[in-house]
Amino acid sequence: MDDLIFHHRSQHWVLSPHKAIYWQEEQALIVSDLHLGKSAHFRKAGIAVPANIVQEDLFCLQKLITLYQPLRIIIVGDLFHSVANNDIAYFRLWRQQFAHLAFELVQGNHDILRPALYAELQVQVHTHLQLRNIYFAHDAEEALPQKKYVISGHIHPGVVISGMGKQSMRLPCFYFGKKYAVLPAFGKFTGLASVAPEPQESVFVIADQQVLQWQ
Repeated sequence: MDDLIFHHRSQHWVLSPHKAIYWQEEQALIVSDLHLGKSAHFRKAGIAVPANIVQEDLFCLQKLITLYQPLRIIIVGDLFHSVANNDIAYFRLWRQQFAHLAFELVQGNHDILRPALYAELQVQVHTHLQLRNIYFAHDAEEALPQKKYVISGHIHPGVVISGMGKQSMRLPCFYFGKKYAVLPAFGKFTGLASVAPEPQESVFVIADQQVLQWQ
């Protein structure tokens, strides 16, 4: 796995091919759009979805915590997909091994659990979060009036890479625009929305377990 260190806004961001960022100055691991519980939600509706997706996602997060040894975890929205289910019960058990870490959730449109349940899970919920000169919000468009640089999620960004013979593929990416950044969706059971960066904006794609600068 090859990380890439990106110096941006006078800070150092370690971009991981596991679709996470480690913010060196704050010793914070940043992820977005896990959508835990989404697979169970679909299975309940009778749609055949593998049952181990949430375990794989949380095991990946566990490896990142072990690697970077952060002081806090920042989830930029959509930690959970909808109402409580067995996948969220699994998260409760998983969370116990990291009871010493602060888990801070910037509330997304899918984060609709009861406040008491977030408290039980030891997850602190924010409508937004500001650290240093960085403003965290799930939806960047809604946060732009704050006049601060925004780190967001929500749209599950990706880019289309074209090759020979009209072949193409869509890859997840980190997008750093002029006014805001967007993290790739951490959860495996998520889609991609294509982004169209402007000149002088930075995009890093995730391919072959590497982070590569695309623009």
